[in-house]
Amino acid sequence: MLIGVGLGPGDPRLLTLRAVDVLKSATKVFVPGQLSYELAKPYADPEVLDFPMTYDHKQLESAWLQNMETISRYAGTGPTAFAVLGDPNVFSTFTHLAKMMKTHKPHIRIETIPGVSAVTACLSRLDESVDASFVVSDKSVIKSALVLKATKPREVAGALRQKGFSHLLLLEKAFTEDERLYETEFPAKGAYFSIMYGKRT
Repeated sequence: MLIGVGLGPGDPRLLTLRAVDVLKSATKVFVPGQLSYELAKPYADPEVLDFPMTYDHKQLESAWLQNMETISRYAGTGPTAFAVLGDPNVFSTFTHLAKMMKTHKPHIRIETIPGVSAVTACLSRLDESVDASFVVSDKSVIKSALVLKATKPREVAGALRQKGFSHLLLLEKAFTEDERLYETEFPAKGAYFSIMYGKRT
């Protein structure tokens, strides 16, 4: 199993309890750089992998494949962590790594442990609050959308489809005992604590 672990924005006190548990219990921990290494080091003996900062596609692909093969040797036999700054599912090295793993090593199960993202950390540090819709971008084309408080899922799904988001998921009461995932048929009414995810395919 491969577990993406979010280490938060950089303050070691902002690691989650779950992240610490996984770092301690994993049979092997990998990190993509020195900052991640320092955050994971109190709980594991992390191995730093080299991800070159280059625009050379062939060099990048070669490095990614090599790192994936290294990680898969451990992830194929026991719980293996790949720990990154921020959140592993938001603009993360882990995202690309997980996609490659699913393509080349589909037998290896993948899951993630969310971390404090750069978005929420930045707003906290700036002492700014968000009380209306906002945009998060890395200057690329917008491919995904999240709708919070999706209490009328069918209506929300219809609106997202009109905007070109064809792959839709509804998650209610995430990380609670009452968590529920809808992948196809959406109810007319949903829980207050619900999020609909839309992706352009």
